[in-house]
Amino acid sequence: MTYQTASAEPAISSQRAGSTAFLSLSGPWLLAHAAGAEHLVQTVHLGKPAIVEIDLSQVTELDTAGAWLIHRIRGRCEFKGARVRINGVTERFRTLLDEVEAHHPPPWDARRRRISLLWLVEATGRQMVEVGKDAVAVLHILGTLGVVIANTIVHPRRLRLVSIAHQFDRVGIGAIPIVMLMSFLIGAIITQQGGFYLRQFGADRYSVDLVGVLVLREIGVLLTAIMVAGRSGSAFTAELGSMKMREEIDALHVIGLRVGEVLVLPRIVALMLALPMLSFFADLASLVGGAMVAWSYLGIQPQNFLQYLRAAIDFQTLMIGLVKAPFMALIIGLVACVEGLKVRGSSESLGLHTTLSVVKAIFMVIVTDGLFAMFFAGIGI
Repeated sequence: MTYQTASAEPAISSQRAGSTAFLSLSGPWLLAHAAGAEHLVQTVHLGKPAIVEIDLSQVTELDTAGAWLIHRIRGRCEFKGARVRINGVTERFRTLLDEVEAHHPPPWDARRRRISLLWLVEATGRQMVEVGKDAVAVLHILGTLGVVIANTIVHPRRLRLVSIAHQFDRVGIGAIPIVMLMSFLIGAIITQQGGFYLRQFGADRYSVDLVGVLVLREIGVLLTAIMVAGRSGSAFTAELGSMKMREEIDALHVIGLRVGEVLVLPRIVALMLALPMLSFFADLASLVGGAMVAWSYLGIQPQNFLQYLRAAIDFQTLMIGLVKAPFMALIIGLVACVEGLKVRGSSESLGLHTTLSVVKAIFMVIVTDGLFAMFFAGIGI
């Protein structure tokens, strides 16, 4: 069977012999004939052969558009489970085909499949591969930061203090109102709910202990880190991703600047300085919210609230929460920068990686908090 455009220029002929299919391409496969060639590619139906032989010996002209269409044919056949062999490639076309194959692997065919055990294993394998790639990317960023920090120690003038201060203002100072508002409400809710249930046992005053320990050890820093991941982590990813789309990062490489030094390090340092400060203000706002609810709802006077709070917590309780903040900030910054640098040249890719940045950062923050909780429990504090 032969598929041919009306102008009889590019053409595809196909034959089937048992489990082997033969495709023969002929004519000029150029950008000028892209519309007709695209139609040819869409009309080729080979079923599900085990082997596909593609003959290019009769192709007279080839450019990048034609090589891409040939690459698409090969990708479609391979995703159907066929083994593809390309024959008859002349030397002047081989380099172009190799370049397209190397830089544009066949896209995954996102057809919906019935859920089965094989599908579950395949999906799990794909996710594990992505997790491995993310781990390698994070280690790469960490290694880059290590080199940058070493160079900064040797040459202190390379540290971009103005950039760090600018990022600190955006990440830290600008986030104080929303962080304190959310923490105030959370502290009030914890106190109200704790007092409501403890009142049944005549122990409503222990709601002060509940809000004090829970906020300082866990909720304060965890809630702050989640808000920072959604607010600042997504902003980092969007900024780096848009720079990647506009090829500004490539321009930095061309003029001899390091991306880790110019873009990544100031953001991560500012985040690691800002998150402990935000966590401290979040703790204060939560305790104020708890004190107001305890006064209005439970009848506990502010001076009594402070007295009960002083008996329930100490400086160590505060530090247990604050010591987690720099580690959570480092994780948020690394995930945000890695996802931003993975953006490709489309707005869809930018939106996808921004979403993934927030989801991954929140997940890793919660995992980190759980690991710290087990560590502190193991050492008895």
